[in-house]
Amino acid sequence: MDQKYNAYLRSVSLFLAAMAYLSPSCAESLCSADESRPNIIFLLSDDQTIGAVGCYGNSGIITPHLDQLAAEGVRFTNHYNTTSICMASRASVMTGLYEYRHGCNFSHGDLERRFMDQAYPVLLRQAGYFTGSAGKIGFVLQKNDFEGLAPMFDMWGGGPGQTFYETAKNEAIAKYAEQYPHCSRAYGAWALDFLKEAKASGKPFCMNISFKAPHKPSTPDPIDLELYGRRTFTPPPNYGAENGSHLSLQSKTSRAATSFEDGDWKQDYDKRARNYYALITGVDAAVGMIREGLQREGLADNTVIIFTSDNGYNCGAHGFSDKVLPYEEGSKSPLIIYDPRLSKQHAGAVCDALTGNVDMAATICSFARVSTPEAIDGRDLRPLLLDPESQVRDALPLFNFWGIESAQSMAVMTQRWKYVYWYFGGNDLQPTEELFNLSNDRFEMANRASQLNYASDLALMRQLYDSEIESIRAKAVDDHGHRPYAILFSRIASWDQKAPLLKDLNTQENEEGGTPRLRRRKAEATERR
Repeated sequence: MDQKYNAYLRSVSLFLAAMAYLSPSCAESLCSADESRPNIIFLLSDDQTIGAVGCYGNSGIITPHLDQLAAEGVRFTNHYNTTSICMASRASVMTGLYEYRHGCNFSHGDLERRFMDQAYPVLLRQAGYFTGSAGKIGFVLQKNDFEGLAPMFDMWGGGPGQTFYETAKNEAIAKYAEQYPHCSRAYGAWALDFLKEAKASGKPFCMNISFKAPHKPSTPDPIDLELYGRRTFTPPPNYGAENGSHLSLQSKTSRAATSFEDGDWKQDYDKRARNYYALITGVDAAVGMIREGLQREGLADNTVIIFTSDNGYNCGAHGFSDKVLPYEEGSKSPLIIYDPRLSKQHAGAVCDALTGNVDMAATICSFARVSTPEAIDGRDLRPLLLDPESQVRDALPLFNFWGIESAQSMAVMTQRWKYVYWYFGGNDLQPTEELFNLSNDRFEMANRASQLNYASDLALMRQLYDSEIESIRAKAVDDHGHRPYAILFSRIASWDQKAPLLKDLNTQENEEGGTPRLRRRKAEATERR
């Protein structure tokens, strides 16, 4: 294994050295508004927690191309997914809207066409961009209209549902199966063909690649898994259920808790980590293919690259697998933005500003100099590239409207604090508050909500939380079951007021097809595949 690992690193080192030699001379600032609009590549992994990249301090994972991208770009350390589950998060990425604004999640409904018509790929295409999308789309348009997505792009390589790791099973990329039997590199090959088509079009381009990896099942490319051999790993300080006893009882009713007890993150941590990391190494290899293709086509000098994930993954932290929960590992993902037009003084910058998945649409539109809808929730992150110490917001909400009611929650973040409210008060549970000081407790090992010396901080976070409740009350989309959450997530409303709303929601689900339990099981089965 060591020989193959060392050979792999040597080959990557030669490639990166060539990339550095061929890199353009950098301008002193971002291109002026009079210069040509840049090409934009948006790369989205699936279920990748923020610590699962080498440049974020993980010496056990092999991600040389992402590490190099961060060394040349800006790495963000406080990037959160406002709903940490793929369907809702991906709709938020596309539209720049919080889930309660677009209404799309497994148990709440598909994405309405009116929202997709305002999604950033549609806006960029209308503005003259050559557009393409490949991989796991992760949501469908209303009335299950997956086929309606392809005509919105100039080149299409997307697949319905979770897609497959076996390239041959994905119709849109099956032609790459012989050379690249695993889908991660096959998406890299699709991207190379897209670059040729985009160059021939003579237009600026926007390309989206949504990788399946590292989502379950743990099926890495053997050539990537072989690099890890029999490596062992040290779990984080908050690993295991014994480090989650201070967390809400509601969180213990979640799928994240039950799947940990039955899964590999508990039974065989090293094996699960090897598989998880190897899947990400495959994504990293595709990133390398894309960057090499940009150089070969002469497109690298004017192509912005953004890399992030649709949500994090708990990886055994606090005794949780999966995602969905508002804790750091499940809600936080890597974010790297590389703009070759930036001066070298900005290369390798680290930005601690509070950012979210809803910011992707606004940022991409800003790069393309395309106006976004006025009602968008996301913020333009471009100013942070020039001034990484600046801010674009004071607070960011995190939502879980999905799954078993007892594990649903809402949180609000600042750079320093995270406040979580668990509303469910049935089955002998009591509504619960959590307050974490992330400036000195990034592993969330101490809930400060009941400690008197943090009373003023708690009061401030409650105030921010309550303002987000008012936003739900005023702006929640109709007909997707989100409006009742203005009361369900309220700190003020009593359980007697909330319980009937849950009954009404379940009745609504009944009328829309199937029992609530059946609908939930179908939704969870779809997400798990």
